[in-house]
Amino acid sequence: MPFSRLTFSPECDAEFFAGLPATPAVFVLRGEDPNGEPYVSKTSNLRRRLTRLLGPAEDRSRRLNLRDRVHEIEFAFTGSDFESGLVLYHTLRREFPKSYAKRLKLRPAPLVRLMLENQYPRVTVTTRIATLRGRSLYYGPFQSRVAAEKFANDVLDFFKIRRCTDELNPDPSFPGCVYSEMKMCLAPCFRGCSDSEYNAEVARVQAFFDTRGLSLEHELARQRDEASMNLEFEAAAALHTRIEKLAPVRQQCGEAVQRLDTMRALIVQRSAEAESVALFRVECGLIGDPIPFSLQLKSAEHTQKPQSMESRVQQALAAAPPLESASVAETVEQLAYLKRWVYRTNKTGEIFFADGKGELPWRRVVRGISRVYRGEKPGGELNETARDYWINRGRAAEINPEDYNV
Repeated sequence: MPFSRLTFSPECDAEFFAGLPATPAVFVLRGEDPNGEPYVSKTSNLRRRLTRLLGPAEDRSRRLNLRDRVHEIEFAFTGSDFESGLVLYHTLRREFPKSYAKRLKLRPAPLVRLMLENQYPRVTVTTRIATLRGRSLYYGPFQSRVAAEKFANDVLDFFKIRRCTDELNPDPSFPGCVYSEMKMCLAPCFRGCSDSEYNAEVARVQAFFDTRGLSLEHELARQRDEASMNLEFEAAAALHTRIEKLAPVRQQCGEAVQRLDTMRALIVQRSAEAESVALFRVECGLIGDPIPFSLQLKSAEHTQKPQSMESRVQQALAAAPPLESASVAETVEQLAYLKRWVYRTNKTGEIFFADGKGELPWRRVVRGISRVYRGEKPGGELNETARDYWINRGRAAEINPEDYNV
């Protein structure tokens, strides 16, 4: 994100403040000393915020005032709170490489980890990623660690892989544990199964996570139908009960819970540019830079063959540079930021996840772009921020705000 730079002089503060736009932005305040610590923050109104920080100090006021310390100002306009937070993250990471995480207060996202590098794989809940190039698979982000642990435990009730955390050295004389006694584990600890049988069960667990439980639902439905055709009604009833118990478990795994190494999504937000929205690509937990997408056709495009909105969005994404590779630490941090926004109660913007083949739901994306541009919620209702935006815009243009259905 390019930053604009201005020099601040207290003697010309009135002209300086008048020239600042009253729009959302991320800004950096620097003093004359190049080794001094800058002041970095975000705001929904750049003019108002800098007027408070750099305006004349009030008598007996405890409000922070940097009027006599700031010499230079850098700022970048943003179109949404999501973009402001992302730009602030990159800015703090650049300015404070040792303390930016503490300043941002990012809590790592809880993940469910399928430890495939172990001889006898198991499932665990973690907030750390050892490496993205290993055999282990990570699924998330979950809203909380409690939610992730409950989901993992409920899923394992349908399978028979181990829940112990010990490094197993199979010994037939080992007594086993309560799960093996309850027939809820294949008991590899005392060779209660062969390695191929255990690996087959692990594959079923992986398929469950990859499909959010759809694989197990289809498997149980097929077994139920076969039992019913064979007139085994008691077995069919038991299988139907298991399908009913599976439904609430699948509901715990929302759309935001994805396999990390194949995660692909598109976030649509308001843009700082007029008549546009900002598109953010999400790949493997990393969030790309905003891609401005204009909703107005250029004059050259009018003379060409009519083009659908879907194809225009696809071309805009294809023309954007690929996401740069990042360290594991940066992946964890951006995933934490994504989790913070996704699970926010009143968030602006929308996110669309790709299917198992990596294809985005383009029709839903187009409708989402229209809603975000108009400031509507997914249900069609205009949110308060967008309502104020359109009303102020209507006053500035001396038009009737009712023309915008507000």
